[in-house]
Amino acid sequence: MAGLSIWHVLIFAIVVILLFGTSKLKNLGKDVGGAVKDFKKSVRDDEAEQAKLQEPRTIDAQVKTPESSVKS
Repeated sequence: MAGLSIWHVLIFAIVVILLFGTSKLKNLGKDVGGAVKDFKKSVRDDEAEQAKLQEPRTIDAQVKTPESSVKS
């Protein structure tokens, strides 16, 4: 058999737990989860920015004058 069986994966997991301990693995999981969350947030922000840039622009949106300069 060329692939990994469930027993290979189980033995590998036990060795990793014995080497690093559960507390380090727990912290590693939190760090990876936080990194993934930040990555997803930045992708959403970039998509929102790209969508904003793709919106059609009107003359009213381009020329915004403050009311104080109009009343002069």
